[in-house]
Amino acid sequence: MKVLSKPSEYGLRALMFLVTKGEGKGYVNIREMAEELDISFHFLTKILQSLTQAGFLVSSRGPNGGISFARNPQQISLLDVLYVLEGQDFLSKCLLGLPGCGDFAPCPMHNSWAVMRVQLRNLFEHTNLSEVGQSVQLERLRLSP
Repeated sequence: MKVLSKPSEYGLRALMFLVTKGEGKGYVNIREMAEELDISFHFLTKILQSLTQAGFLVSSRGPNGGISFARNPQQISLLDVLYVLEGQDFLSKCLLGLPGCGDFAPCPMHNSWAVMRVQLRNLFEHTNLSEVGQSVQLERLRLSP
C-alpha cells in the first residue's frame, strides 16, 4: 500500500541526504544530490522550492551555492514536512478517495484506516529529520535505489 506521493518520498529522501551529507558543511549542490538520489533534477528542485518556501530550507545561487537547512533538523518533524508536501489534510483523507467519507458515511476502509492514521500521525509527529539522518549514518541505510 502506497501512502506517500512521489514528491513526499523524494522530499524526505532529499532531506535525509541533506542531514547526512550537509549538516554543518554549508550548502549541498542540488544537482549532485539529484544524481546521487537518482531523482530528476527539475522535479527535485520543485520539491525543494516548496520546502524552502515553508521555511525549512534556505538556498543560495552561485558556484558554492545549493541548499541548506534554515532550521535545525531536530526541530523539523516528518509530519511538518509531509504537511507541506501532501497538504494539511493528508491524514484525514479517505483511503479510497471517496468524497464525504467519515463517521456518518464511511467507506469500507474507514474504520481500519482511522486506526492506521493515528499510528502514522504519531510516528511522523514524533520523529524528526535529525533522528532519521542519524539512523541512515549509523546503520548505513540507503537513500537511493
